[in-house]
Amino acid sequence: MIDLSKRRSPQLINELKRQIELLCQNEVILAYNRPLVIMEVCGTHTASIYRYGIKSILPKQLKLVSGPGCPVCVTTNDILEKALAVACCPEVIFTSFGDMMRVPAASGSLLQRKSEGADIRIVYSPLDALKIAAENPSKQVVFFAIGFETTAPTTAAAIEKAAEKQIKNFSVISVHKTMPEALKLLLPDSKVDGLLCPGHVAAVTGAAAFDFVASELGKASAVAGFEPADIMEAIIAILQSIISGRPVLVNSYPRFVKTEASSYAVAAMNRVFKPCDATWRGLGSIPASGLALREEFAAFDALKRFPEAAQVTGADNPACRCGSVLRGELDPGDCPLMGKVCTPASPAGACMVSGEGACAAYYKYRLK
Repeated sequence: MIDLSKRRSPQLINELKRQIELLCQNEVILAYNRPLVIMEVCGTHTASIYRYGIKSILPKQLKLVSGPGCPVCVTTNDILEKALAVACCPEVIFTSFGDMMRVPAASGSLLQRKSEGADIRIVYSPLDALKIAAENPSKQVVFFAIGFETTAPTTAAAIEKAAEKQIKNFSVISVHKTMPEALKLLLPDSKVDGLLCPGHVAAVTGAAAFDFVASELGKASAVAGFEPADIMEAIIAILQSIISGRPVLVNSYPRFVKTEASSYAVAAMNRVFKPCDATWRGLGSIPASGLALREEFAAFDALKRFPEAAQVTGADNPACRCGSVLRGELDPGDCPLMGKVCTPASPAGACMVSGEGACAAYYKYRLK
């Protein structure tokens, strides 16, 4: 059993802070004549960075920015409007993770539809939704499947189990996305110098899935855990890589992340899903960055069962700057809506709703 309290030890944090400060005095870092930009692409990293005040203890030569690592945040209003349309069908029990319930679209939110009488339920796993389907054979049970490679294997397992047990009243709206193609689009033209790779995703895909960040994109990178010492050790690895002049990927989270993928989880994803184009909030349509059901599982595609809902469209709120935050172009505190028009009680966009959203983390740990 790992004692995580040691990863929060003030003595360890101060020592890591000292190491970072020394590295930032290296001539290679000083030659940039601007803050070195390191992006985290995991919403849990974002929450930890704000929770532990990591930004506030870093030297001025370093700047941390958030990226498109919150699955709720990158889900567009267009797909949310389709989900709302399905959820309002009288024969449907609509199931979703709790984070999606309050995300605002132009026509409302899942929570609002629930208050108006739609049968919408929070679940903690797609297997919970499958159980509801088995217990309610006269209803169509739909699971709103969001998330990256971390949650997609469980959705795949639920679909395979539904097929095996012939539970025909179960279906999913697959909004699963995969991280590599989004990073290949975002990073080349960005001001990002180094990348904190997502520990949860890498636990499924293996650290090697992010080798391309260094080998193809020329960016120093490190897979990081979620305790403050984990994040700071990964920052040190990135700085050392930049100073060496040889960008590499470092696995700074070896207690949970291996080099190779979790064969069982990846195999389950590959059996049920195939790559497809997907639209990301703030990034647009990215080829092969989504996961669609394979033909043999097409019967479990909710948008094929409800074709009228599939035709519903919706646009993102033009006043919300969530897209700029997800691209690392805007700090949440610099958004003119922050804490005024946009609060957790009345969010203008998804980044203020999810517990992994940069705006929600900023509000909770900086404004409160």
